[in-house]
Amino acid sequence: MSTPTGTAPHYTADEALARLIAGNGRFVRGEARFPTVQKDVLAELAKGQRPYATIVGCSDSRVPPELVFDAGFGDLFIVRVAGNVISPEVMGTLQYAAVHLHTALFVVLGHEGCGAVQAALAAKFQGVQERERITLLLDNMLPGLRDVDASLAPPAQMNAAVEANVRWSMHQLLDTPEGKARMAEGVVKLVGAIYELNTGRVRVLA
Repeated sequence: MSTPTGTAPHYTADEALARLIAGNGRFVRGEARFPTVQKDVLAELAKGQRPYATIVGCSDSRVPPELVFDAGFGDLFIVRVAGNVISPEVMGTLQYAAVHLHTALFVVLGHEGCGAVQAALAAKFQGVQERERITLLLDNMLPGLRDVDASLAPPAQMNAAVEANVRWSMHQLLDTPEGKARMAEGVVKLVGAIYELNTGRVRVLA
C-alpha cells in the first residue's frame, strides 16, 4: 500500500459521510455511475492512494461497499471480514488508514441477514457448535450480543443483534487509548451503519 500523493482532494469526516450517503442514494435510485476503469485513472492511482473514507464491512457477497456507495476506484479503503469483526489485524489495518492515508471518516457497516450474526445467536441461545475457527470468530462477537432479548421474535431478534454487533465493533475501536485520543481531537469520526438487503439503502445509526 502506498502513501497519499497529496494531489487528491481532502475531505472532512462530515464531507466524506455526505459523499457516501449521496452515493448510496444514487445506488438505491438505480442511477449509480460506478466507473469503467480508464488507463489514466489507473496511472494516477499507481502513484499513490488517498481514499476519503475507511469502511469496515462484512465479507458477505451481497454487500460490496464500492457498489453500495457508488464510489470510484481509489475512493474507499475497505476492510472486510465476516461479521465486521474487530481483530488485531483489523485494528492494524485501520491504524494504517489513520496514520498513512489520513482518512477522517471510519464506518462500521453491518447488514441485515448477516450469517455471522445468525451463527452467533444460534451459539448464544441454542448452544449450536461450529468448527474451531468459526467459533473463534463468534467468540469475538458474543460480548456485543449480551443484551439481545431472547424473547424477541426471530426477525426482531436478528435486527437487534445486527445493530448490537455494529455497536460492539465501534465500541472496541473507541475503547483504546488511540481511539479515544483521535475522537477527542474532533477530526476523525466513527460511524455505524446497516445495509438493508431488500432496498439497498444504508441506514446510519444515531
